[in-house]
Amino acid sequence: EVQLVESGGGLVQPGGSLRLSCAAFGFTFSSSAMGWFRQAPGKEREFVGGISWSGSITYYADSVKGRFDISRDNAKNMVYLQMNNLKPEETAVYYCYMPLGVNEYWGQGTQVTVSS
Repeated sequence: EVQLVESGGGLVQPGGSLRLSCAAFGFTFSSSAMGWFRQAPGKEREFVGGISWSGSITYYADSVKGRFDISRDNAKNMVYLQMNNLKPEETAVYYCYMPLGVNEYWGQGTQVTVSS
């Protein structure tokens, strides 16, 4: 069974940093591209960034370029989202995502709150 489990969310002040983690189970992680999305209250889920299966290619939404960094450790079946210089409007539930063939899988999400 495919399972994605996020962790690392919490409360952070504006301008602060947070690192999210996503643990993957039940599939060949090292062969799969991975991604992060977020959903703020009352808004649609939006793409944050993604990483290729090897980790050699990363891509980001324009709103987070230069501040967020996605990485992965295929030996540990983990993908990470390092978020720097966070803004209050980035308060959201952050989700780990994995496309697999015609299917797509989501984690349960982790809450990130940016507030003073």
